[in-house]
Amino acid sequence: MTRTSSPPAVTRTSSPPLRTPVAALLAVLLAASGVLLGAGGAQAAGYRYWSFWEADGKSWGYATQGPSLVRPDDGTVQGFRFAVSEDSADADRPRHAPDFAAVCADTPAKGGAKRVALVIDAGTAEDAPAGEKLPALRTACAQVAPDASSAEALASVAKPLRYDSSAMICAISGYPKSGCGEQVSGDGSKKDGSGKPTDTASASSAPAADDGDSGGGPSAGLLLGIGAVLLMGIAAVFQARRRR
Repeated sequence: MTRTSSPPAVTRTSSPPLRTPVAALLAVLLAASGVLLGAGGAQAAGYRYWSFWEADGKSWGYATQGPSLVRPDDGTVQGFRFAVSEDSADADRPRHAPDFAAVCADTPAKGGAKRVALVIDAGTAEDAPAGEKLPALRTACAQVAPDASSAEALASVAKPLRYDSSAMICAISGYPKSGCGEQVSGDGSKKDGSGKPTDTASASSAPAADDGDSGGGPSAGLLLGIGAVLLMGIAAVFQARRRR
Protein backbone atom coordinates (compact mmCIF):
# COMPACT_ATOMS: atom_id res chain seq x y z
CA MET A 1 0.00 0.00 0.00
CA THR A 2 1.27 3.34 -0.94
CA ARG A 3 1.12 5.85 1.73
CA THR A 4 0.34 9.40 0.74
CA SER A 5 1.92 12.02 2.81
CA SER A 6 -0.15 14.95 4.00
CA PRO A 7 0.61 18.25 2.36
CA PRO A 8 3.04 20.41 4.23
CA ALA A 9 1.51 22.93 6.56
CA VAL A 10 1.37 26.41 5.22
CA THR A 11 3.13 28.86 7.46
CA ARG A 12 1.54 32.29 7.47
CA THR A 13 3.78 35.15 8.18
CA SER A 14 2.33 38.19 9.80
CA SER A 15 3.66 41.67 9.41
CA PRO A 16 5.93 42.73 12.21
CA PRO A 17 4.20 44.72 14.92
CA LEU A 18 4.43 48.48 14.75
CA ARG A 19 4.12 49.07 18.45
CA THR A 20 7.38 50.89 18.88
CA PRO A 21 7.01 53.31 15.91
CA VAL A 22 3.34 53.94 16.71
CA ALA A 23 4.09 54.59 20.38
CA ALA A 24 6.85 56.99 19.44
CA LEU A 25 4.58 58.81 16.99
CA LEU A 26 1.80 59.12 19.57
CA ALA A 27 4.27 60.47 22.10
CA VAL A 28 5.38 63.14 19.63
CA LEU A 29 1.77 64.07 18.86
CA LEU A 30 0.86 64.33 22.52
CA ALA A 31 3.90 66.49 23.19
CA ALA A 32 3.01 68.79 20.28
CA SER A 33 -0.56 69.09 21.52
CA GLY A 34 0.67 69.93 25.01
CA VAL A 35 2.89 72.69 23.65
CA LEU A 36 0.02 74.16 21.64
CA LEU A 37 -2.39 74.00 24.56
CA GLY A 38 0.23 75.54 26.81
CA ALA A 39 0.60 78.40 24.38
CA GLY A 40 -3.14 78.96 24.50
CA GLY A 41 -3.15 79.02 28.29
CA ALA A 42 -0.32 81.53 28.35
CA GLN A 43 -2.54 83.93 26.43
CA ALA A 44 -5.06 84.20 29.30
CA ALA A 45 -5.89 87.85 29.85
CA GLY A 46 -8.09 90.07 31.94
CA TYR A 47 -9.60 93.54 31.84
CA ARG A 48 -8.94 96.50 34.11
CA TYR A 49 -12.26 98.15 34.95
CA TRP A 50 -14.73 99.35 37.58
CA SER A 51 -17.23 96.60 38.46
CA PHE A 52 -20.63 97.34 40.00
CA TRP A 53 -22.00 95.45 43.02
CA GLU A 54 -25.24 95.27 45.00
CA ALA A 55 -25.72 94.03 48.56
CA ASP A 56 -28.40 91.65 49.77
CA GLY A 57 -27.99 92.77 53.34
CA LYS A 58 -25.02 90.57 54.26
CA SER A 59 -22.89 89.99 51.18
CA TRP A 60 -22.01 91.42 47.77
CA GLY A 61 -23.47 90.21 44.49
CA TYR A 62 -22.36 91.21 40.99
CA ALA A 63 -24.94 93.60 39.54
CA THR A 64 -26.90 92.31 36.55
CA GLN A 65 -27.57 95.85 35.30
CA GLY A 66 -25.43 98.94 35.05
CA PRO A 67 -25.77 101.81 37.56
CA SER A 68 -27.45 104.08 35.04
CA LEU A 69 -30.35 101.61 34.80
CA VAL A 70 -30.70 100.68 38.47
CA ARG A 71 -32.90 102.89 40.66
CA PRO A 72 -32.13 101.79 44.21
CA ASP A 73 -34.57 102.06 47.10
CA ASP A 74 -33.87 104.01 50.25
CA GLY A 75 -31.54 101.98 52.46
CA THR A 76 -29.75 100.23 49.58
CA VAL A 77 -26.00 99.47 49.71
CA GLN A 78 -24.01 99.40 46.49
CA GLY A 79 -20.33 99.05 45.72
CA PHE A 80 -17.78 99.81 43.02
CA ARG A 81 -14.48 97.93 42.76
CA PHE A 82 -11.56 98.65 40.45
CA ALA A 83 -9.53 95.54 39.57
CA VAL A 84 -8.25 93.29 36.82
CA SER A 85 -10.50 90.29 36.11
CA GLU A 86 -11.40 88.02 33.22
CA ASP A 87 -15.17 88.07 33.75
CA SER A 88 -17.91 88.55 36.34
CA ALA A 89 -17.15 85.18 37.98
CA ASP A 90 -13.53 86.24 38.46
CA ALA A 91 -14.24 89.83 39.61
CA ASP A 92 -13.04 91.07 43.00
CA ARG A 93 -15.68 92.26 45.48
CA PRO A 94 -15.47 95.52 47.41
CA ARG A 95 -13.34 95.01 50.53
CA HIS A 96 -15.79 96.63 52.93
CA ALA A 97 -18.86 95.10 54.54
CA PRO A 98 -22.17 96.29 53.03
CA ASP A 99 -23.40 97.96 56.22
CA PHE A 100 -25.97 100.68 55.53
CA ALA A 101 -26.30 101.74 59.18
CA ALA A 102 -22.57 102.32 59.47
CA VAL A 103 -22.15 104.17 56.17
CA CYS A 104 -25.18 106.45 56.57
CA ALA A 105 -25.01 106.90 60.36
CA ASP A 106 -24.22 110.62 60.03
CA THR A 107 -26.78 111.31 57.30
CA PRO A 108 -30.28 111.59 58.78
CA ALA A 109 -33.32 110.67 56.69
CA LYS A 110 -35.04 113.59 54.96
CA GLY A 111 -38.44 113.89 53.35
CA GLY A 112 -38.47 113.84 49.56
CA ALA A 113 -35.09 112.10 49.36
CA LYS A 114 -33.57 108.64 49.70
CA ARG A 115 -30.24 107.49 51.08
CA VAL A 116 -27.95 105.07 49.24
CA ALA A 117 -24.81 103.76 50.94
CA LEU A 118 -21.86 103.49 48.56
CA VAL A 119 -18.57 101.64 48.94
CA ILE A 120 -15.90 102.88 46.51
CA ASP A 121 -12.90 100.54 46.43
CA ALA A 122 -10.09 101.49 44.03
CA GLY A 123 -8.43 98.12 44.56
CA THR A 124 -4.78 97.28 45.08
CA ALA A 125 -1.45 98.53 43.75
CA GLU A 126 -1.14 95.34 41.65
CA ASP A 127 -4.22 96.31 39.64
CA ALA A 128 -3.43 100.02 39.39
CA PRO A 129 -2.33 101.43 36.01
CA ALA A 130 1.32 102.38 35.82
CA GLY A 131 2.07 105.81 37.28
CA GLU A 132 -1.34 106.19 38.97
CA LYS A 133 -1.70 107.16 42.62
CA LEU A 134 -3.96 104.62 44.30
CA PRO A 135 -6.91 106.21 46.15
CA ALA A 136 -7.90 104.83 49.54
CA LEU A 137 -11.06 102.78 49.96
CA ARG A 138 -13.89 105.02 51.09
CA THR A 139 -17.61 104.98 51.81
CA ALA A 140 -20.23 107.66 51.22
CA CYS A 141 -23.92 108.14 51.91
CA ALA A 142 -25.63 109.66 48.88
CA GLN A 143 -28.85 111.52 49.58
CA VAL A 144 -30.66 111.95 46.28
CA ALA A 145 -34.11 112.27 44.76
CA PRO A 146 -36.42 109.26 45.14
CA ASP A 147 -36.22 108.41 41.43
CA ALA A 148 -32.44 108.86 41.11
CA SER A 149 -30.36 106.10 39.54
CA SER A 150 -27.29 104.51 41.07
CA ALA A 151 -25.15 106.48 38.63
CA GLU A 152 -26.72 109.73 39.86
CA ALA A 153 -26.16 108.69 43.47
CA LEU A 154 -22.50 107.99 42.67
CA ALA A 155 -22.11 111.33 40.89
CA SER A 156 -23.41 113.18 43.95
CA VAL A 157 -20.52 111.97 46.12
CA ALA A 158 -17.65 110.90 43.82
CA LYS A 159 -17.07 113.47 41.09
CA PRO A 160 -15.45 113.71 38.66
CA LEU A 161 -16.76 110.65 36.80
CA ARG A 162 -15.59 109.68 33.35
CA TYR A 163 -17.54 107.56 30.85
CA ASP A 164 -16.83 106.14 27.41
CA SER A 165 -19.10 106.37 24.36
CA SER A 166 -21.07 103.30 25.48
CA ALA A 167 -21.79 104.86 28.91
CA MET A 168 -19.37 102.55 30.70
CA ILE A 169 -17.80 104.04 33.83
CA CYS A 170 -14.11 104.65 33.14
CA ALA A 171 -13.13 106.67 36.22
CA ILE A 172 -14.56 107.46 39.65
CA SER A 173 -13.27 110.56 41.46
CA GLY A 174 -10.84 110.94 38.58
CA TYR A 175 -9.30 107.48 38.99
CA PRO A 176 -7.78 106.29 36.77
CA LYS A 177 -6.75 109.32 34.75
CA SER A 178 -6.82 107.44 31.47
CA GLY A 179 -7.88 104.13 30.00
CA CYS A 180 -11.22 102.39 30.07
CA GLY A 181 -11.57 98.64 30.42
CA GLU A 182 -8.27 97.99 28.65
CA GLN A 183 -7.08 94.45 28.19
CA VAL A 184 -4.05 93.35 30.16
CA SER A 185 -2.01 90.17 29.93
CA GLY A 186 -1.78 87.53 32.62
CA ASP A 187 1.23 89.22 34.22
CA GLY A 188 -0.60 92.53 34.52
CA SER A 189 1.14 94.35 31.67
CA LYS A 190 -0.97 96.16 29.10
CA LYS A 191 -1.35 94.47 25.76
CA ASP A 192 -1.48 96.10 22.36
CA GLY A 193 -4.77 96.57 20.63
CA SER A 194 -8.25 97.52 21.80
CA GLY A 195 -9.57 94.87 24.27
CA LYS A 196 -12.32 97.03 25.59
CA PRO A 197 -14.98 95.16 27.50
CA THR A 198 -18.47 95.07 26.09
CA ASP A 199 -21.22 96.59 28.19
CA THR A 200 -24.86 95.81 27.54
CA ALA A 201 -26.14 97.42 30.71
CA SER A 202 -24.88 100.99 30.07
CA ALA A 203 -22.27 100.91 32.79
CA SER A 204 -20.01 98.43 34.46
CA SER A 205 -20.68 94.90 33.32
CA ALA A 206 -17.96 92.28 33.08
CA PRO A 207 -15.95 92.32 29.86
CA ALA A 208 -16.65 89.65 27.29
CA ALA A 209 -13.71 87.64 25.95
CA ASP A 210 -12.47 88.58 22.48
CA ASP A 211 -13.28 86.35 19.54
CA GLY A 212 -9.59 85.99 18.75
CA ASP A 213 -6.79 84.41 20.72
CA SER A 214 -6.84 86.82 23.66
CA GLY A 215 -9.35 84.92 25.75
CA GLY A 216 -8.66 82.64 28.66
CA GLY A 217 -8.76 79.36 26.68
CA PRO A 218 -7.45 78.00 23.41
CA SER A 219 -8.72 79.82 20.33
CA ALA A 220 -10.58 78.16 17.47
CA GLY A 221 -7.47 78.41 15.29
CA LEU A 222 -5.37 76.69 17.93
CA LEU A 223 -7.83 73.81 18.27
CA LEU A 224 -7.95 73.40 14.49
CA GLY A 225 -4.16 73.27 14.44
CA ILE A 226 -4.12 70.53 17.08
CA GLY A 227 -6.73 68.58 15.12
CA ALA A 228 -4.67 68.87 11.95
CA VAL A 229 -1.57 67.55 13.72
CA LEU A 230 -3.50 64.56 15.08
CA LEU A 231 -5.03 63.77 11.68
CA MET A 232 -1.62 63.88 10.05
CA GLY A 233 -0.32 61.46 12.66
CA ILE A 234 -3.21 59.03 12.14
CA ALA A 235 -2.71 59.15 8.37
CA ALA A 236 0.99 58.38 8.82
CA VAL A 237 0.16 55.32 10.95
CA PHE A 238 -2.24 53.90 8.38
CA GLN A 239 0.21 54.56 5.55
CA ALA A 240 2.93 52.69 7.46
CA ARG A 241 0.63 49.70 7.99
CA ARG A 242 -0.28 49.55 4.30
CA ARG A 243 3.38 49.46 3.28
CA ARG A 244 3.92 46.51 5.63
